[in-house]
Amino acid sequence: MRDDATSTDRRDRDERWRDLMRSAQGGNSFAYARLLEEVTPVIRGLVRRRWHSPNDVEDIVQDILLSVHLVRHTYDSARPFGPWLGTIAKRRIADFARKMASRRANETTVAAMPETFPLDEPKTEQDISDDQGEVRRALAALSPPQRQAIELMKLQGLSLEEASMRTGKSVSALKVTVHRAMKAMRRILE
Repeated sequence: MRDDATSTDRRDRDERWRDLMRSAQGGNSFAYARLLEEVTPVIRGLVRRRWHSPNDVEDIVQDILLSVHLVRHTYDSARPFGPWLGTIAKRRIADFARKMASRRANETTVAAMPETFPLDEPKTEQDISDDQGEVRRALAALSPPQRQAIELMKLQGLSLEEASMRTGKSVSALKVTVHRAMKAMRRILE
């Protein structure tokens, strides 16, 4: 006897949802809101039965509701609503499973993040001074136009256009000068 009552309840519910969706497709936003209100707990229950991790349930439910919203115009009110909704739900659950499997295949879980440089000590003032001296010597070894370009763009922070106006060189010529100067400084510092 209980199965008959449950079956009748499902049929009544499906007819109500079909009517609400038909009204929603006609532009009735109140009917659409009511439909979403009624289907959400059912979708949530379906997802809980099919998905192993309770932490993901709400994400999957939201994905299903979004899909329903995006394809609501495709629903044919001559057909039952429940199977249409169930198909969308099953496909979104399968999509989520594929996405999680892909993520697990490409991610590594670590207990504690390692430090980038755990053994390196910060530079002392002497080290910093030595580095600055090396850079000054490398800068002094450049040709005057290269040194000027580096000073304006790298030390003073001028843009290419500003440095171009100061030096009278074109932007492209200045780019080449800076590139060559940086290459020369690297060679000197090595």
